[in-house]
Amino acid sequence: MAFMEQQPQPMSGRKPPLDDTVPLIAVIEASQSLQSHTVIRRYSDFDMLNNSLLVSGPLEQTCVVQLLFQNTLNIISKICLVIGWRLRKRYFLVKDKDQPKDKQVLSWADLGPDKFLSDKDLLSAMKLLPTLSHSNISPVTFATTSESSALVIRVFSEKGTLRDHICKVKPKEPFLKKYCNPKKIQGLEQQQIQTYGRQILEALKFLHDKGFPYGHLHASNVLIEENMCKLLDIENSLLGLPSYYRPYVTQFRKINTTESIDVYSFGHLLYEMTYGRPPDAVPVDQYPPPPFSSVVSVLQSILSTEACKTGMPTVSQLLQTPLFSDVLLFNSEKPQFKISSKLKEALKSSKECLEKRLVEEQRTIHQHKRLTRAQSHHGSEEEKRKRKILARKKSRQSTYENEEDLSVKYNNNSGAPPAPPLPPPAAPPPPPPGNEPVPPSLLPPSANGVGRSALLSSIQSFNKGKLKKSDTVDHSGPRL
Repeated sequence: MAFMEQQPQPMSGRKPPLDDTVPLIAVIEASQSLQSHTVIRRYSDFDMLNNSLLVSGPLEQTCVVQLLFQNTLNIISKICLVIGWRLRKRYFLVKDKDQPKDKQVLSWADLGPDKFLSDKDLLSAMKLLPTLSHSNISPVTFATTSESSALVIRVFSEKGTLRDHICKVKPKEPFLKKYCNPKKIQGLEQQQIQTYGRQILEALKFLHDKGFPYGHLHASNVLIEENMCKLLDIENSLLGLPSYYRPYVTQFRKINTTESIDVYSFGHLLYEMTYGRPPDAVPVDQYPPPPFSSVVSVLQSILSTEACKTGMPTVSQLLQTPLFSDVLLFNSEKPQFKISSKLKEALKSSKECLEKRLVEEQRTIHQHKRLTRAQSHHGSEEEKRKRKILARKKSRQSTYENEEDLSVKYNNNSGAPPAPPLPPPAAPPPPPPGNEPVPPSLLPPSANGVGRSALLSSIQSFNKGKLKKSDTVDHSGPRL
């Protein structure tokens, strides 16, 4: 059982499906309780682990300490020395009893998380694989399944895969030793790129026309035999195994079908055939000086930023490009692969479920990216400074408004209430009837100066003694 997995339920008897494309992280423990026994880890265990990983080349001391001793377990020593890269896929070299000179490879793989076929339909599809005949697809000698795994036997190729040719390594060497740090890599010639590319596209088109999902194209799944390319592991999609480029595909929401996954994988493969190494990062908008300029236009239609955002071209469109349209193929055998209508419906339903799971994962990753960008944006120094300035402005404004409210409230509470308006004056009473003297006129004196001089003379000649005495009744005093 691989590490970092949950224990299976006692009644199910199956291991949980494992996604080989998800990075596994482990913590090394000094001791572990196992079935009432305490297993103590010794330094020799870590030394054995280190020695087993040295096949990939020397590592820096910091890498050994941080990555090797802290994030791996000694179970890796049993996995790294294998041909492939999957944790739950084993390869065995076998021979037919009737033909002992013919070498064959037996691969045993556990079912993956994308397995959506029923057990009955899966068994029918696996038994149908030996009947598939195509010059660019590696033939299957025998295939069968159980409740939790599958077995496939095919002819062993002494010349190895396309990646073995690029890295100049032997096919029987361990995966880490071959591809982790190859000593010599070399791209292919233009004629080889055109021929191999055309053959791979023809095989993909054949599978797409039959409604058979693939999704596992990469340089290690392409055999080279007598200047012919042959696809490997066409059963992986039936078994629910995740694609080699799934971590890339989940980043782009427009790559949401098995056909678009095949085209995207072909772009990676074409880049590796041209430059001798896979691209460092995708999308790729800047390309090194290519030995063959005709390849760049095809790469841009698949691996550029615009292509990853708008969608992949189809296989038929790639076959019509100048790079592959002029290639002549000489196929002696006619392709054959008969699938019943019932199995076609089951494959179609399984394909839709696989694509639905991919879309859901892409949506989750997209939402996580948006959240991460928002958190990074709000956590930047510039945004923090802007928020501080805005908070100060709001604080000042609120303080000013509070002061105004307090002043208005204070004035309303401490000041006297305003006096009520005075009533208008009453109208004068009508004059009483009688022969009372008419009051003197209030007209201004004449303007000739005679009246003024008379007034001044009367003032000067005023004599108090000539005034008459009169009795007055004063009612202005207070009353008790």
